[in-house]
Amino acid sequence: MSVSGLHFQVDREERSGLQLAGLLTAAFLLLAMFPSAWAAEEPAAPVARIVTLNSPIGDEALGQARRTVLEMQEVATRENRQAFVIFEIKPGASPFHSCYALADFLTAEPLDKVTTVAWVPETVTGMNVLVALACRDIVLGPQASLGDMGNGKALPADQQAIVKSIIERRRNPRVSVPLVTALMDPAVSLLQLTVEGAGGAKETRLATADEARKLQADGTVILDRNTISEAGSPTLISAAQARARDLLIARTAATRQELVDGYQLSLDSLRELDDAKTTGKVAYIQLHDVIDEVFSAFAQRQINRAVSSGAKLIIFEVDSPGGLLSVCQDLSETMAHLSDHGIKTVAYIPRQAISGGAILSVACDEIYMLPNAKIGDAIPINLMGNMIVHAEAKILSIELELLRDLAQQKNRPAAVLEAMADKDLEVFEATNKTTGKKWFMSEEELHQNANEWVAGPRVPESRPGIAIMVDGERAHELLIAKGIVADLSELRQRLGISEDTPLKPIGRTWVDTLVFNLNHQWTTGLLFFMAIVCIYIELATMTGFFGILSALAFAIFFWSRVLGGTATGLEVAIFVVGVACLMLEFFVIPGFGVFGISGILMVLFSVIMASQTFSGFSIEYDLARAGKAFATLAVALIAVMIASVMLSQYLHRIPLLRDLVLTGPTGQVLDPNEPRLRPDLLSHDAGLLGATGQAITILRPAGKARINGQFLDVVSDGPFIEEGTAVTVVQVLKNRIVVRQS
Repeated sequence: MSVSGLHFQVDREERSGLQLAGLLTAAFLLLAMFPSAWAAEEPAAPVARIVTLNSPIGDEALGQARRTVLEMQEVATRENRQAFVIFEIKPGASPFHSCYALADFLTAEPLDKVTTVAWVPETVTGMNVLVALACRDIVLGPQASLGDMGNGKALPADQQAIVKSIIERRRNPRVSVPLVTALMDPAVSLLQLTVEGAGGAKETRLATADEARKLQADGTVILDRNTISEAGSPTLISAAQARARDLLIARTAATRQELVDGYQLSLDSLRELDDAKTTGKVAYIQLHDVIDEVFSAFAQRQINRAVSSGAKLIIFEVDSPGGLLSVCQDLSETMAHLSDHGIKTVAYIPRQAISGGAILSVACDEIYMLPNAKIGDAIPINLMGNMIVHAEAKILSIELELLRDLAQQKNRPAAVLEAMADKDLEVFEATNKTTGKKWFMSEEELHQNANEWVAGPRVPESRPGIAIMVDGERAHELLIAKGIVADLSELRQRLGISEDTPLKPIGRTWVDTLVFNLNHQWTTGLLFFMAIVCIYIELATMTGFFGILSALAFAIFFWSRVLGGTATGLEVAIFVVGVACLMLEFFVIPGFGVFGISGILMVLFSVIMASQTFSGFSIEYDLARAGKAFATLAVALIAVMIASVMLSQYLHRIPLLRDLVLTGPTGQVLDPNEPRLRPDLLSHDAGLLGATGQAITILRPAGKARINGQFLDVVSDGPFIEEGTAVTVVQVLKNRIVVRQS
């Protein structure tokens, strides 16, 4: 029986051992097959930032502290890791309102994943103490002290009430109202009492002398009392006293190494931020409407103006539905390289940054959006008339390369930006195996970095066939936007811009508005029409006034195009040379030859070139835009023809012009004193037909000949005729005499 029982027991133990071995084997196999699951369960290393608060603490320090704490809160929430923000508080004097604003922020925000630590390596007094009291932990240097907030005097009653309201939020359990009361008023004595609590348990608490007397009067049993500070002298708590009494501080640290060791951090994870500096001059530029050449020229002028004025921060308010890719590429590269000159750029999106607007926004160092603002959908398209056609692969590749470069420069996930343009690109969440950092990658990127990153779920917005477009909240989660703001006032706080610094938007001036309107297609056609009609009237009146108006119309056209960014000195030079060739043809070299044709072609070419900028992305698109510019000119020319016919019939009846029109001497005149043409300028008598003479200049084909004893302007009907050759008149049309070699 015992043998059987022993055999049963051994058999059961063997089966249990085999089952355990099987489970362990299966577990190891699972870990070998899915190492990412094991890696993902490892707690991520904490992340930390250290901010040095020099005195006086101002709006810049407040802005830097807000940005750092909110950034760490976002990182901790997104990556499920603990975050620390360490404020190294230096001694000195600071205004009450600045210290209160920072303390109010540190205690009012729900910073559940961020531990704020005040490190005081040297003795600190005055209002800077309030910032330390608002942190969750206080760390003193071994020889440092903290207290005497009034610098030997009691704080005003209203300030004391404000400080007590901060302390009552109990962000730091080691800081109590009695302790702070003694720190604010030298007349208050601070005691550490040991009282008998419920059930006879001993309890240690801090109290002022008045509070101790009230406790005793209420019947509380005080077992022991120790005086921490006497009335009449400022309360200053040293590190040794704080350790002995177990109050105020969490630990002491003489160096940063001791500090990070105390919180089990590493110096590698502790990144020190630059000291908060004055933002200096701030420029605020509005980038609204469609992004075209005129828009780009306006933006470039404002950027150059801001840079020349010494601005260190440029805020771009972007509200645009998109625009030309070539323009967006040039302008975004300009904005991205402003950081090379020490200028910080911020995109503020209150409503939308779609297509080209998104490209300009991601070219900035930081992006802040309203919660419901939109960004994304940058698919390249071609507008062929009223049709929308997806751009060819070559153009898409150019845009993807641009977005990839901007993502690398501004530390944003390249896959998310590329998915705004590539509707077929899928984006996945990724987690770093070592640090736990969250990022977003394409499938190809995950495959290339499989040893470092663990693939997560696909981003819902990157569905096949749909480009990414998200609101402010989602853009922040996808690491596109730096933060979400409610309005411009909160943006000012996030950037640390003082209230004294004006944020006046730089929008369009009346000159910019004029340039925008003059670059409109119909305005351009009107300028052409006016210029050519004025030339026609000038030829009929010969007053010079309409010639000036014509020249002014062409000058306005080229001036608006130069400011609009579509014309340069080249187009103006070609136009001037073309006009010069036409004048040579009309006044110096009679006829219709090389100078006339060349002049017309150069004038047309310069006008078309000045009306657009060739992108170089698509020949079809550039030709379509050139055709549009030529169509505008053609419509203007047709209108000129119609106007010329009407003017030829009614010009002499127009009240302001009828006295300026020249009338032939044989015509009926109402006033014998009105101007008339010279008789020699009228049509020649038809009796010249068949008359003979001699060419006195080379006829090529125009020149001069002596016929019937008169020197006349003639035109050869065929080849050039040498000087001295006999000629015969074969045709007379008004003042045009055609001759042929005899």
